[in-house]
Amino acid sequence: MSATADHAEERTSPAVRLGFQPEQVVQEIGYDDDVDQELRESIEDVIGSDLVDEDYDDVADAVVLWFRDEDGDLTDALVDATTYIEEGGSILLLTPKTGRTGYVEPSDISEAATTAGLSASKSVSVGKDWSGSRLVTPKAAKSKK
Repeated sequence: MSATADHAEERTSPAVRLGFQPEQVVQEIGYDDDVDQELRESIEDVIGSDLVDEDYDDVADAVVLWFRDEDGDLTDALVDATTYIEEGGSILLLTPKTGRTGYVEPSDISEAATTAGLSASKSVSVGKDWSGSRLVTPKAAKSKK
């Protein structure tokens, strides 16, 4: 493959566009049979390993959180997800697109992210049925004296 083809692949890979990088540990929460397998494979290709599941007992660099409206309280899910990642790490919140079963209103995502202490970036389409929001945890606050 040529260098040009490599660069084209980097631009089109959803995982690269979403900020995933080689050798990151990425924990997946909320996996079910409706998730986007192509996105999962794209992330695994970029990080060079499998996604770790909800039982992973160490800190991760990022979390992929599949969330549907019927999954409970989004704020609680986001707060729980922050306990799994490093300070300054990111959460890729994936929700069904408009008109799909389990759709979550953007205002609900924004409110839950803010309440959980996360900074949200814009929503992006990550597949036929899913939208993604990249949420970032705050870096450690500097103490003021």
